[in-house]
Amino acid sequence: MSPRRIPALAITADVVSVVVFAAIGRMNHAQPDDLLGLLGTAAPFLVGLTAVWATPVVRAHPVGIRGALVVWAGTVVLGLALRAGFTERLPLSFAVVTAVSLAVLMLGWRGLSALVALRARQRALR
Repeated sequence: MSPRRIPALAITADVVSVVVFAAIGRMNHAQPDDLLGLLGTAAPFLVGLTAVWATPVVRAHPVGIRGALVVWAGTVVLGLALRAGFTERLPLSFAVVTAVSLAVLMLGWRGLSALVALRARQRALR
């Protein structure tokens, strides 16, 4: 894979992670499954994700551990701050579920990607 394609694929996977998180949350709370509602739920986290992707560390190393942690933590913190601003509340349970869910999704795809790349390199050396 071309190194120039990695950032585009990484940000796409991060956006999918946020949208999946929002969709699962909406399903768990029996909210209507309409596109506008889903985008409204995901919006604060997508804004946070966009801001984090503007940082040099993430642009330089989008799939490295440091970049991954910045993407995850920044998306969680900025997304929760924006959501709290919109809703005027921030339950601790929601913050914990958000942090854990986005860690599984955002760090998880990076871990799987690294594992697949490692296996491919090992096979190429045989």
